[in-house]
Amino acid sequence: MVARLTLVELAIRRQEIKKSRFIAVAGPVADEAAAKDFIAAQSDPAANHNCWAWRLGQTYRFNDDGEPGGTAGKPILAAIDGQGLDRVAVVVTRWFGGVLLGSGGLIRAYGGTAALCLREAEKAALIEAISGTVSCGFSDLTLVQARLSALPGVQVGVQAFTDSGAILSVSAPISEAGGVERLLTDLTSGRSAIRWNE
Repeated sequence: MVARLTLVELAIRRQEIKKSRFIAVAGPVADEAAAKDFIAAQSDPAANHNCWAWRLGQTYRFNDDGEPGGTAGKPILAAIDGQGLDRVAVVVTRWFGGVLLGSGGLIRAYGGTAALCLREAEKAALIEAISGTVSCGFSDLTLVQARLSALPGVQVGVQAFTDSGAILSVSAPISEAGGVERLLTDLTSGRSAIRWNE
């Protein structure tokens, strides 16, 4: 399985190509609404073109914003995919400098500016997580919270207290789910078990 990556924070790259100025801004996005908000926030209404692309798993969109079809949005998406990125949006803004670039030149300019921006950006692995709940007695609560929280990528929080203990919310990487279940069973001698959400 190939590891999927996303960006840690906003990245910006500028370049000038035949007197046209290009600025690429890339950032992580959680969902389609966040991608649309990102594009709106990073687009400059004073520029000639604000071309963009985003990918969220199998869902993606791109836009040429007035450039000839297929010369801007698709190359930006290709730059995202070429680096194995997911949950990422990129806006490449162009201020026309008076020299026509032609279709090939536009593809290289938009795709290249996006690729440079993404190549220099700080990346992190996307880890598929699963969440669930644990009912735990007061006698086991402190130990369960401490040991589960010590596992890499596992997050534990208290949802509610009951008469006999607490209901904990647990989030863990999917690859660690079996280990979390075994640890919980061993720590509490079978008194507590995790119920994963579907």
